[in-house]
Amino acid sequence: MILIGQFDSPFVRRVGVAMQVYGLAYEHRPWSTFGDADLIRPYNPLTRVPTLVLDGGEVLIESFAILDWLDELAGPDKALIDAAGDGRRQTLRRSALATGLCDKMVSLIYERALHDVTSEAWLNRCETQVGAAMDALERERAGAALPYWSGDRLTHADISLACAVRFLGEAHPTIFALARWPNLVAHGERCEALAAFQAVKQVFIPPA
Repeated sequence: MILIGQFDSPFVRRVGVAMQVYGLAYEHRPWSTFGDADLIRPYNPLTRVPTLVLDGGEVLIESFAILDWLDELAGPDKALIDAAGDGRRQTLRRSALATGLCDKMVSLIYERALHDVTSEAWLNRCETQVGAAMDALERERAGAALPYWSGDRLTHADISLACAVRFLGEAHPTIFALARWPNLVAHGERCEALAAFQAVKQVFIPPA
């Protein structure tokens, strides 16, 4: 398999971490959506990452769709999400909040990097959405003092949240103070200490 995308993206990283946990071998092509768009386009016409090329040549796009296939490959006993029920819905909801706030963080970067005149209304909206999602996750995480959301078992929600916390600290250190969310910071640190996270990391450098 070939995983396309740089690990400074929280979306690519959540896939890479899951593949490490599952023990799946893959070739990593750290292509940038801007600098390497011509390389990505033959695999994904949207030129977005992550993009996963299967051994048979089939291409999967979007992190949720990719992880769904990886879960199937790993099997129900090893999958980082319950097969059904409340636990599955909670993992999906928390993952959606974490990846959704990452979408807004990326929007903040693009708005400032690509426009000579930025929209303060759009910037304020994105910042409010990021803060609100983090606040909601902080409240939930404060009520679950276990190592991970579901006790001792790592899930996609844990991975997504840890990737989001790291990305927030690297991408927008002057806008958001991580000290505002101590439970999320502690969660991120716990996950970052795991071998799967250590094997899949790249510092995000905000554009000048």
